[in-house]
Amino acid sequence: MKKIFTLMIFAATFMLTACGGQSGDKPASTEKPASAEKTAVEQPTAPNGKKILVVYFSRTGEEYNVGTITKGNTAIVAEFIAQKVGANTFEIKAETPYPDGYEECTALAKRELESNARPKFVANVDNLAQYDTVFIGFPIWWGAVPRVLLTFLEANDFSGKTIVPFCTHGGSGLAGTEREIAEACPNAKLLDGLAIVGKQCQDAPDAVRKDVDAWLTSLGY
Repeated sequence: MKKIFTLMIFAATFMLTACGGQSGDKPASTEKPASAEKTAVEQPTAPNGKKILVVYFSRTGEEYNVGTITKGNTAIVAEFIAQKVGANTFEIKAETPYPDGYEECTALAKRELESNARPKFVANVDNLAQYDTVFIGFPIWWGAVPRVLLTFLEANDFSGKTIVPFCTHGGSGLAGTEREIAEACPNAKLLDGLAIVGKQCQDAPDAVRKDVDAWLTSLGY
């Protein structure tokens, strides 16, 4: 009888130990939350107490005079800005992805520009109203902002916010894109933008980071 009682205690102890480990040892779910695409990546608040968002549209794939890239030029600049100013980031993604091939992408971009198209984007920023300053980044396509970026700008209210444009390009600089942004966001304050040669983002990222830091310093960030 004593032996049976001892076995019962041992079995109960084993079951409690096994059950107690379930909550702590269960692997974390790899399933993405339903709202993940709509929420900016969390970063610390900027040192000046302002809430800052870096919004950007970038492209991977075949790049002129570079080859195939897996991280977009504008995405690289956006990351440098966010790290420097302590900002959240949000990537604009076209509902219909642009072609990986350089010639195919530029041809589509030209058709969209000529027709003044407004391609749909995948998801919007969650609670844009909380941000005081929004950096807006994009590649220059045919001397203009990609039309999907205009779709995003026109879909949101930037009234009272400070907008800071930045772009990557192949030699055109900012071209007329500051005017386009000002027209799409008429009630926002627009600061001087930054233009970075796209190829440098792949070939000399350290130099690009220094240029970004110097520009942000000149703006007071």
